[in-house]
Formats: sequence, C-alpha cells, structure tokens
Amino acid sequence: MNEAERKTLIDLEWDQVAQAVADRCYGPLRENLALPLAASFEETSRALAESKEAWGLLLRQEPLPLEGLCDIASSLRHLEREGVLDASALRDVRITLRAASSLRRFLGQRKAAVPFLHRVCAIDPTLDSLDEELSLSIGDDGTILDSASGELAHLREEVANLRTRIIRRLEDIVQKRSAILQDSFYTIREGRYVLPVRADAHERFHGIVHGSSASGATIFVEPRELVERGNRLKMAHAELEREERRILAALSDLVRQYVAQLAAAADALDHADLRNASARLAIDLKASFVELCEEPQISLREARHPLLVMRGIEVVPNDLELGGGEALVISGPNAGGKTVALKMLGLAALMTRAGLPVPAEEGSGCGFFSPVLATVGDEQSLARNLSTFSAHLVTLQSVLAQADERVLVLLDELAGATDPEAGATLACSVVKTLVERRAAVAVTTHYEALKALAAEREDMHNAAVGFDFERMEPTFRMTMGVPGSSNALQVARRYGLPAEVIDDARAMLSEHSRSFEMLVAKLETATKAAEQEQAALQSERAEVADQRAKLDIRRRELQTRDARQLGAEAQRLVDQVKELRQRLEQAKKALRERPEADSLAEANAALGDGGALLGDIDAHRRALEPKPVETTALEPEAVRIGDRVWVERLRSVADVIEGPVRGRVRVSAGMMKLWVDVTDLRGLKDAPAPARRAPKLSGARPKRARGVRTADNTLDVRGLRADDAVALAEAFLDRMYGAAEPAAYIVHGVGSGALRDALHAHLSRDDTYVEGFRAAEREEGGPAVTVVSIK
Repeated sequence: MNEAERKTLIDLEWDQVAQAVADRCYGPLRENLALPLAASFEETSRALAESKEAWGLLLRQEPLPLEGLCDIASSLRHLEREGVLDASALRDVRITLRAASSLRRFLGQRKAAVPFLHRVCAIDPTLDSLDEELSLSIGDDGTILDSASGELAHLREEVANLRTRIIRRLEDIVQKRSAILQDSFYTIREGRYVLPVRADAHERFHGIVHGSSASGATIFVEPRELVERGNRLKMAHAELEREERRILAALSDLVRQYVAQLAAAADALDHADLRNASARLAIDLKASFVELCEEPQISLREARHPLLVMRGIEVVPNDLELGGGEALVISGPNAGGKTVALKMLGLAALMTRAGLPVPAEEGSGCGFFSPVLATVGDEQSLARNLSTFSAHLVTLQSVLAQADERVLVLLDELAGATDPEAGATLACSVVKTLVERRAAVAVTTHYEALKALAAEREDMHNAAVGFDFERMEPTFRMTMGVPGSSNALQVARRYGLPAEVIDDARAMLSEHSRSFEMLVAKLETATKAAEQEQAALQSERAEVADQRAKLDIRRRELQTRDARQLGAEAQRLVDQVKELRQRLEQAKKALRERPEADSLAEANAALGDGGALLGDIDAHRRALEPKPVETTALEPEAVRIGDRVWVERLRSVADVIEGPVRGRVRVSAGMMKLWVDVTDLRGLKDAPAPARRAPKLSGARPKRARGVRTADNTLDVRGLRADDAVALAEAFLDRMYGAAEPAAYIVHGVGSGALRDALHAHLSRDDTYVEGFRAAEREEGGPAVTVVSIK
C-alpha cells in the first residue's frame, strides 16, 4: 500500500469502520484487528460470499460458535523458541482447541449451506487428541490437575498432610502458651509457620526467630518442635514444584508438535470471527451485501453513509451511479452533503473489498476498485513545507500516475485553493484526463466551468445536492443529471451574516452568476414540485390498490354466499326429486301387481307432480343461472388438473381437481364437488392458461408409486355379516377406483377366518376394480388386513 492509498484510508475515516467491525468480534481481533482489503476480484467475491453465509446463519438464529476465544499467538511464538508454557497459557490453548473443535463440527454439519466458510475455516481433526491430552492435566481454572501424574498426586497429598499436622500442633501451642503470645493466631514468614510471641517473653519460648513486627513488640518465632516438620514440608514443596515444572515442560513439548496446526486453527477462528462480525454489522446497520459487478462501476440504491448511521444520525438516503471511464460532478451548497456523497462512494468500494455490508437497499452493486484514491480536506503540510494548494498538486500528480480502469478517484473541491479562473480550467483538464484513462471519477466543485463541461460530455454527469429556498437550508437530497448552485449568499444569511453585507455582495454578482442561480433555483423548485406530485401519485396508487383489494374480498364473499344459497336450493330440489322417484317406483310396482284405475290415478298424480317439479326446477335454474359465459370447444385429452372450465350440466364455471379417470373428471364449483363426463366440459374464452408442472407419470390414471395406508383408503368390516361386508367392500372399491388410489386396505380381523374367506372369494371374482390382493405386512396390519391393488 503506497502513501496515496494510506492517505485515502485516513481521509475516508476507514479506521472507524475497522473499529466498528472489531467491536463486534469476540476473540483477539477485538483488540488488534487490521481489517484486510481483498487484492483481487476473486478474493473480493470469496469475502462477500463468506460474510453472506455468516449473515444467513444469524438470520436463521444459528450463529457461529465463537464465544470465549483466546489469543495464543504469543504462546505459539514462545513454543517455537523452545520455551515452556505455564498452566494458564496451556489453559488458553485448551480453550482454543475446544473452540476449534466446536467450529469444525458446526460447519461440518452445515457444509451444504456454508460451503465457503467450511472451506476457508478448515481445521485439523487430529487436534482433538491434543485437547484430550491437555484436559487430563490442565483444569478450566488454569491449574495443573492431580491426574497429570501419579507422583504429583502423591506429593500434593504429602504436602497437605504435613501442613495439616503442623497447623494442628500450632493450634495446641496457641492454647497452652497463650500467656506469652501477642495474639491467638499463626502466620507464615519466609515459608515457615510461626507464632506471634511478645518481645518481653521470647526467652521463655524456644524456637527460631523469623522476624518482628514494625513496632518491635512482637517476635515471630517458629517453635523448635516444628522445625523438623517445617523442613520436611519445605522439601516436599520443592519436590512438588519440580514435578509441576516437569509436567509443564512435557505438555509444552507435546503442544510444540502441533504448533502449525494450532496456528492454522487460530487463524480459522479469527477468520470466522471476522465474517461473523461483518454479519452482525449488517444487522445492526440494517445494511445489505451488494452484488459484486465484474465491470468497474458503482450503483447504490438508497445509500446511507455508514459512519453517520453508526453514530445514530438520521441520514437522508440517496442513489449514486458511477462507472469506469466516467465522471460524476457533484455541486451544490456548502454543508449540503457533497463530501458525504463522495465519501460514501469510496467507503462502498472499500467495504465491498473487505467483505462488509453497505447501508444500501437491495439491487445495489459495486465492482472491484483498486486502488481507491481520495483527496479530501486540507492537505497543507508544514513538515514538508507545502501550502494547501501545492500539497493538493502533489496528491494530484500521484493520482494521475496511478489512474486506470480499475481506479476510483475521489476529489473534494478540486483545484479550489487558488485563483478561481485558473483553478476551474485546471479542474476541467484533470477530470478529462482521468476519464480518458478509464478511471471512475467523482468530484465535488463550485466551478461553473466544470459543471458546464459535465453537461456537454456523454462520459460526465452532473449531480446536485438540494437546497430548500423556503426554509433556507440544505435538503441533503441528491438529484442526478442536474448541476447545483452553491447558494453561498443564502448559506451566509443562514449562518447569521448581516443583511447589509449579503445585499451588497448580491449587488456585486455578475449578471451571468445571478442568471445561473435563478435558473438552478427554478430547477430545484420544479424538481421539488415533481417529487411532491410523484409522492401524491404513489399515495393515490396505494389507495386504489387498497380499494381494489377490499372489492376483491367483497366479491369473494358474495360468491361464497351465492354458492351457499345455490347449494341449499339444490339440496331442497334433490330431496323433492328423491321423494318423487319413490312415489313413481311405488306406482310402477302397483301397476305391475294390480293394473286398476286407482293405481293409474296414483301414477298420473305422480307424473303430474313430477312435471310441476320439473317446471319448478327449470324456473329456479333460470333464476340462479349466472350471466352468459363465452366458451370454446375443449378436446377431452387436453383437460388437466387445475383447468378452469364451463360445466354444461351445472351451467357454471368450475375448477378441475381430479382426473381424468375413465373419461370423467372431478370438478369444484363453489361448495359443490362432483364427477362429470369430460364431454360435458367446455373451455372458457380468453381464460389464461394455468401454470402446470410437467407430470411425473404418464397415462390416463396417474398413481402413487406406492400405496400408503390412510383413513381415506381403509375400510373396517369387523363385526359385520359376510354379505354386508362384501356389499360394503364393493362400494368401497368403486370409490377407490374413481379416486385413482393405487391400493385399498380392508380390515376384517382374524377370528375364525370366515369373513376373510368371503371377502377373498369376492375379490377373486372381481375383475372390474381388483388387480390383485394379498395379506398385509406386519407394519400394514398383519393377517387382520387384506391389501387390494386397484386397477
């Protein structure tokens, strides 16, 4: 990274972006994150893909397991120098191993969903054995466990026993010799257990003096009778420390063998931590990951400056467009948001390279730009003896030297710290040169010459930040395709300059400048009026859509009500037809048995009632018949499930829901569902063709590959007589055949087998519906059930 690129990162406040990511890390990166920028298009693509995968995990409430990460880099360097780790460092290694194992298993279980993270965060599974070894010796609190060695456990027990015996004896002495003791307690001096003896009575207490109090009133004496025990305790402590050092050395040697794998695991954990932090940033900022464009271009929808969003500032979103070999000339009043837009472009390019989300709406895209070069703010340098303008020229020289197709150049107030006329011509020349070298250029300016140049050329575009002349303040809303006025006098008035100064300055303006400002003001007023009209139209459109939705709901409610009324009326007529049929049957039977006048009279009465009923039915039919529908001929073989058709016998539109089966289909008309002949159907004129998936099976009667027993395809005849069971079975099989079921299940029980034999005999003779039958498998019900294969 050269000096110009480092200056760009400073100008764009990249360190604050990096800090925002670091604050969302869990491990060592929280303190020492150096946010990497991808060096190629391919690296950028991988970085974005990895961050998107981590984002998807967070949205699914499945975050990467990264809690409690430790920094073991210094420990690994110490091991490489043949050093020995202490227990707390080995504990950190253990924690890292445990986190690495959790991450490896987590990503392995979701390999299909997060292929990029799974590949980049690969961890050596042999580290699990190292974790097991360390867990036997190092505790979670960073201490050496007794299980580390048998000798260690023995020495610790010996030390504990010696200490217990010494303390017990000290307590006895305190009770017996309390008269010459300063206080009833014992303490430790130089690793020896001592008692506080009064200075005037120390000659009566035999032992070794290990010190005195600051006042000299107390002498700390180790009782003579405990000297030998104290010596043994001291020696046991020394042996214990040697054993602990030996264990730490052995464990360090063991860990040293895995330094490379541990370093790779730590890098994988840091990488996962970084991508997880990027995903958390996306959620916190309500940002998204832009699409990576192969072309060097930036297209942002409703973009917001990320640093302003992080600070909790309400940001006016703007659309920004810029491509390679093009220039975007941003103009408008001071403090109107020109530099904010400029920095937004630069940060979008850098954040894309870093795999970070950009606060912009879906549909935004950004290409790979390297390097990103910016000149923002005062570049004066006293150390290099450079004025503001000369320092600016040095930066421009570096920018021009590096400009090519993949370079994004951001120039704030280009050539602004010099003579206005010369500065304007220099600015125009620099921008033209950068565009000719295929760089993507964004520049803020107050120069009218540069605005005019952008209006003349196809490869340069104006953009203006708005100014509200009614409220006399910037709107921060950017308008593409138009130049903006600086409105310097209005801004000066807003910041409190005296009115006489403003008026005097306005009188000295050239006619050209006044005309230009008036033109821009009219343009901004017209733009504001157009935006208000557009907002009103959108509001009206939303209201119309809402009313249309309400009307659709009301229409469906009326259709449902009409269907219910039709169903009730049809049921009444059906009941009357049934009653009439019974009377006719009775009349026919009476005529066969006794052809007398009374019987003929009854038959004539029934026929008369039937004619009246048919007339009633026809009247109801005409009353309930819907408006005429234009229909077309329909080929029977063209009928499919989902078609909307006209059913002649119903005189109604219906949907095909089953079939065709044996030349018949099942249709649904409101609350009514019934089987009708295919020849009774007609197509609807101008009806849209339904979207269909390609059928998985061919033939007139598609079936499931394998029957599954359900309540609908099962008949229970247990407890019935054989004749009744056979009759029910026949009707049941007819229904299964019409429903195109592949199999039917008849539950007859075991018992004596008579009911089963009767059913089997009937099934053997039935060649209309039955393709075959068998006893059910154990999971299907066993010998108590017969499975029938339907033709």
